[in-house]
Formats: sequence, structure tokens, C-alpha cells
Amino acid sequence: MPKWQYTKGLHDLGNGCFAYLQPDGSWGWSNAGLVQDGEQTLLVDTLFDLPLTREMLTAMQSVTEDAPITDALITHSNGDHTHGNQLLDRSVRVIAAKGTAEEIAHAPAPEMLAMTQFTDLGPVATGYARKRFGHFDFSGIVLRNADLTFDDQLTIDVAGREVRLRNLGPAHTAADSVVHVPDTGVLFAGDLLFIGCTPIVWAGPITNWVAACDAMIALDAPTVIPGHGPITDPDGIRAVRGYLVHIAEQAEAAYRRGLSFKEAAGTIDLGEYAGWLDAERVVVNVYQRYRELDSETPQLPMPALLVMQAEWLATRG
Repeated sequence: MPKWQYTKGLHDLGNGCFAYLQPDGSWGWSNAGLVQDGEQTLLVDTLFDLPLTREMLTAMQSVTEDAPITDALITHSNGDHTHGNQLLDRSVRVIAAKGTAEEIAHAPAPEMLAMTQFTDLGPVATGYARKRFGHFDFSGIVLRNADLTFDDQLTIDVAGREVRLRNLGPAHTAADSVVHVPDTGVLFAGDLLFIGCTPIVWAGPITNWVAACDAMIALDAPTVIPGHGPITDPDGIRAVRGYLVHIAEQAEAAYRRGLSFKEAAGTIDLGEYAGWLDAERVVVNVYQRYRELDSETPQLPMPALLVMQAEWLATRG
């Protein structure tokens, strides 16, 4: 298994690759990375707010002072991987899959997230939302989108080093990109991987996410940096794949029995995955599987899904 400790900060993976980790990997506590060669550096993702991103960029100065960031790959559109983009120098070329750029362009203003810290969502969900998002400062964020987009894949040159960008979505979101550094065996997986915490299917279909896991496993990268959680290896990818298959199968069985998605989420046995952080995300995952099985399943807004997750968690003490 990987040798790196799961501690906050910059971790040297060797051969010019670095991971920036934020335990415990729950809501908003995402990872980022660097690929450096010669006098250039590629950044993989920013963080959920400006103070966190400033702290990260300061920690990265030991690398970037002599090899400035010239490109930044945004793995997907969620704010915990994009909200710090504005802090990058204007000379930095921001790269994303087309689907990611489109989602960023139509994303709710960051101030909407701030509402979760103050809005009354009811006796159960209000405390849940504040506990999950109260750590973050969503003020002053101005979304910065991509300067360069690609469809399925793009190979870029980082001072002579080949770095391969691949869009394996839609899965977690409308587009989900990974960064593969072939000469070092390092893979930055974005939110296609949650290690030790529960994946959440915002877009799907789940079968695409399973296929994305297969594609990542096929790369045979010994060092894998997830979007959330500790550094892992192909076994970590297999664990996420196993969870997705388990949920999809159980959700479909419940659907065939005539249960509502809320009833299904309440009855699914999480088995070996029950101890993963944020187990309540099963509600969203089952809901998305139901939408795949029945197009008449109504589309629910984010606050409603948040409330249902809080209620699911409350029933489990």
C-alpha cells in the first residue's frame, strides 16, 4: 500500500510529482496536486475557498518559485476543486474538459453555498449543513473558467514531460478528468475517487463511473491521488468500483420491488462500505439510479437532496 501519511499539506511523491492533501476528505476537504519538470509546473485543481487556496499555493512555493505554474487542469466543476482559480496568475492557462467548462459557466454563484451556513433548512438539516459547510469562507469568490477545453483527451508538455489528460465522464459530474503522468506512474483522479469516504453521483450514469474505474485500473498507475481521501493504488479504485456496483444492484432490486427511492435508500445494506465517511450519500446515489431506471423520476433541487441526506443520517443515530 502507499507509504505516504494522510496529513494536511504538500507531499513529495518523487520525480517532480506532489499531492496536496486535506484530511478528513469529507464534504469540501479536497485534494490537489502538482506535476513539475524543468522550469514549469502543472497544477491539478484549486480548493473550496480563497483562504484555503492561498494556504495551499504558499505551501507549494518550495516547488513553484523556481518552476512557476504555467497550466492548471481542473478535474471537474465542483467548487471544492475550482473556487480558488481566481488566485492563479493571469498567465496561467486553465484547462478543463468542455463539459466541465459548461458546468462552471452555469454554476450557481458561490454565495449560494454560503446560504447553507445560515438558512433554516429545518431542525435536522440545518445542523447537518452547518456542520458540513461551516468551516469554509465563500466570500469574495469570482469564478474563473477554462482558457482551453478538450473533449475526450489532451496531451500537454510540461517542460518536456508528457502529461495525459483524459475525460472519463460523465460520472460524478458532467465531465470528470484525470491526469496521468506515464513516466512516474502517478494518476491524479479527481472526484472519480473518494477513498475512505462515500462517492456521490451528481450526474451519472453509474455505469459510466464503473467504466471510468476500469479505465483507471487499466492505466496500472501504482500511485493514485483521489479527489478526497488518502493516497492510494489500484486497489483503492477497485474499492470505489465495488461500492458503485453494490449500490446500483441494490437500488435496481428495490425499484423492481416497487419501493420509492427514499424507501430504497433506507433499506439498502451498505455492508463493507458502511464505515466510509458520509454514508448518507447513499440517498443521492440511489436517487440517481432511480432516475436512470425511470425517466419520470422528478429532478430534485440540491437543498432537497441535502435535507434527505440529513434525515437519513438522523435515523441512524
